[in-house]
Amino acid sequence: MTTYAAILVLSGVILNALAQLLLKMATNKVGVIEASSALSLGAMSALFLQWPMILGLFCYGFSLLIWLMALSRVDVTLAYPMLAIGYVINAFAAQYFLNEPVSLQRWVAIGVIVLGVALLARS
Repeated sequence: MTTYAAILVLSGVILNALAQLLLKMATNKVGVIEASSALSLGAMSALFLQWPMILGLFCYGFSLLIWLMALSRVDVTLAYPMLAIGYVINAFAAQYFLNEPVSLQRWVAIGVIVLGVALLARS
């Protein structure tokens, strides 16, 4: 993988992880979303007018463009597993920004994922 392709992959992963964090922040502001309220215009407008939701959707859109650029340069069998790096990013971010607890078992599982991604990257 070239340096430019690696930068594209990592940028796509970071933007995708940031989008997840922002969407979670938006749902935290509006509360639990039930299937019945998901169809409600009022409930959806309350959700989609939150700045974290708007920014999160922008990050998703931008990450898609970056990801397409990456996929045009890297095999999908190498690029797609790199999305697992998002688990690490979001675990730290959720713990720090959202005060979500991350248990030792989750950290060990994330470590296994990191090991797998590192092995894959060396292939």
